[in-house]
Amino acid sequence: QFQIVESGGGLVQPGGSLRLSCAASGFTLDYYHIGWFRQAPGKEREGVSCISSSDGNTYYADSVKGRFTISRDNAKNTVYLQMNSLKPEDTAVYYCAADPRITAVQAMCVISGYRYWGQGTQVTVSS
Repeated sequence: QFQIVESGGGLVQPGGSLRLSCAASGFTLDYYHIGWFRQAPGKEREGVSCISSSDGNTYYADSVKGRFTISRDNAKNTVYLQMNSLKPEDTAVYYCAADPRITAVQAMCVISGYRYWGQGTQVTVSS
């Protein structure tokens, strides 16, 4: 069964850290472009960070550069999003998505370029 499951969300104070996990079953993440996206209340879903299947190249939205890090653990078939120095504006539901295509659309974290989505995990940054 082809499934993506996110975990690791929660409530954290401003300046704190969380690590989100994106675990896959039914397919091997190695061969897929993986992206993390988020959607805050009343806002459109946006690309946060993406990592290539072919060369490991990464993309980060300007709002998270220097604070978030995306990484793969192929042995565990899992992709992580390490989030440091969290801000209240990072509050959102975070989604993991995958796509086997290797084009600029996936590399630039364009939402329409990702076919397979998880259910999301809530991240709340608040004091």
